[in-house]
Amino acid sequence: MVSPENPFQYRLRVRYSECDAQSVVFNARYGDYVDLAINEYIRTLFGDYQRLLDRDLDIQVVSMTLNWQGPAHFDEVLCVDVTPGPLGNTSFNLALAFHEHSSGRPIARAEMTYVMIVPSRGGKTPVPEDLRVLLAAGAPGQMISHAGE
Repeated sequence: MVSPENPFQYRLRVRYSECDAQSVVFNARYGDYVDLAINEYIRTLFGDYQRLLDRDLDIQVVSMTLNWQGPAHFDEVLCVDVTPGPLGNTSFNLALAFHEHSSGRPIARAEMTYVMIVPSRGGKTPVPEDLRVLLAAGAPGQMISHAGE
């Protein structure tokens, strides 16, 4: 299992257009940030996303919970730590913790639940064993940055 001290990390820089009239990141943008972090996490675990689709597999969000702890501002670098959570038969969970890069100040926490689907049939399917192993292990110590720092 992945240690919370050594999670997968995704970094992004807050753009001006992502801020609202209060000069903080607009709340709806966090859904985008979660999606960016998870896409990089899944790519790190499974390789090119197309490899999943080539197996007639995909993932769909069934639950997203977000809790804010503090504001993020224009030009700050945000770090998103991603750690694996419980694995079900057809589903898996991921925990995300957002913090400001230079200070470590907490920004938000998110919990995601995904279900594995077969796109050609349009229904859910058990998570294949090889993917279960990868999901359980996570990507400790891996980091992807789009922040340009």
